[in-house]
Amino acid sequence: MARKLIGQLLVEKNLISPQELQNGLALQRERKEKIGRILLDLGYLAERDLIAALSEQHGTPLILAADFPAMPLEIEKLSPKFLKQFGVIPLDLNENVLTVAMSDPSDTDTLESLRLFTGFTCKVRLGQENEIGEALERFYGGANGASGKVLEDTGEGVGEYAEAGEDIEHLRDMASEVPVIRLVNNMVSRAVERRASDIHIEPFEKEFRVRYRIDGILQTVDSPPIDLKPAIISRVKLMAKLNIAERRLPQDGRIKLKVLGKEIDLRVSTLPTLYGESVVMRILDKSDSSAFDLRRLGFPSNLLSKIESLTSMPHGILLVTGPTGSGKSTTLYSAMKRINLPDKKIITIEDPVEYQMDGINQIHVNAQIGLTFAAGLRHIVRQDPDVIMVGEIRDLETAEIAIRSALTGHLVFSTLHTNDAPSAITRLVDMGVQNYLLASCLIGVLAQRLVRIICKECRVEYWEEAERLKVLGLDVRGSSRAKVHRGKGCEQCGLTGYESRKGIFELMEPDDEIRKMIVANESANIIANYARQKGMKTLREDGVEKVLEGVTTVDEVLRVTQDI
Repeated sequence: MARKLIGQLLVEKNLISPQELQNGLALQRERKEKIGRILLDLGYLAERDLIAALSEQHGTPLILAADFPAMPLEIEKLSPKFLKQFGVIPLDLNENVLTVAMSDPSDTDTLESLRLFTGFTCKVRLGQENEIGEALERFYGGANGASGKVLEDTGEGVGEYAEAGEDIEHLRDMASEVPVIRLVNNMVSRAVERRASDIHIEPFEKEFRVRYRIDGILQTVDSPPIDLKPAIISRVKLMAKLNIAERRLPQDGRIKLKVLGKEIDLRVSTLPTLYGESVVMRILDKSDSSAFDLRRLGFPSNLLSKIESLTSMPHGILLVTGPTGSGKSTTLYSAMKRINLPDKKIITIEDPVEYQMDGINQIHVNAQIGLTFAAGLRHIVRQDPDVIMVGEIRDLETAEIAIRSALTGHLVFSTLHTNDAPSAITRLVDMGVQNYLLASCLIGVLAQRLVRIICKECRVEYWEEAERLKVLGLDVRGSSRAKVHRGKGCEQCGLTGYESRKGIFELMEPDDEIRKMIVANESANIIANYARQKGMKTLREDGVEKVLEGVTTVDEVLRVTQDI
């Protein structure tokens, strides 16, 4: 019976999606590496899952780091340099059969070299590449193991390694205890129940703090006892398939859960700090089919029709600007969902891919393997797409390829970090983009912020002082105050006075005059003044309208537009 291909096996086990396999195979045609390594580098797969699948595919038993020998078996003709170079740990020699730990059972060249060098028949046990690498570093140290011998056993070093191994196993045991599992599950459930977008787990010297980001604002919740810090962090890392032994370097992973009847993706990031690892979990609700709907984002009807028109254009570049957390990605995903039809090929390159959308080819940036925005975008154009989404324009090379793509018949969406719409033009020109190229392809710039919406349960009217309203540009016509709304705070909204968020927007559509200004290298202020004369509503003006409609508060609009 023919052995199943590893990619097919991984798809059957639901460890990767068919689309992720296709992405990996496409990259494999360029890199000429094993598909398993490519899938790991793309972040689609955890190494332990790949090893388990390889074990099943080849019928090769697994070995855990805890089962490695305290010191490796010494084989006269195998130098430390060779073992480190090819990732091999000698485990046992029994009647001319040498058992070794390796991470790739299909590496016949290495196995043949072992047989020729030693004269022994070789048996393989599968281990994780990073665990084998760490063990070899412990055994031999140095870059090449230049001494040609195993380091002398002073007793102290072996004791340290044994202690480290015991510590890791102890962490695994603690993280697997029912109270810890229940505590972490409850932490996630409460966050989902309270509509949090992120969970922050932060260790300090005398405190172990948990906070939820709800409607863009961090709120402290009841924190676990500080003595449970290692167990809770290890539990999250185990769930995210991260290396719990690695506490010196940042790690990223994903957790898929069903919480309160919802399919939830948690994007997990760990970061070493002075008092332990800080963990942040981004909550992505996969079950909310209406999450990406332009109509739900807060666009006024006239602006919505303009955005729908721009996102239906055959070519050009549409930019969405704003600071981190202003909803730029949500707007672009909503635009793509609207035009995600069988007659359109849509490809995205993102860092990271936050939401997975059926029918859209999504690429995850990985600078470590050379898959940058610019490199990925160069290859995307060869895939004959109709629509391209670039997660962010960060440098001149990415900007130039995006603009060239727009000029050659593609519709390009991307984001920039600027405070308002006109500033996007000067930002790109400052990067080095040619003015005339930008003027030729730019079809629109949308600046946006997210404001919290007043809770319907505790919404009340009150009189606001005119001076504060004037800061927003609101003319109260000689009155000393005006009637607006706010939330008192109730159980329904967690005493915040707010529930969910909507956008405030500023859309600039370049006409012939603005294109001339771009070519003439006019300042953002001059372009902004002209655009306002032609009817462009600023972020604050859109915010004021939502204040007067009783949608949000004066404080909210001032908070999110204070940088303008």
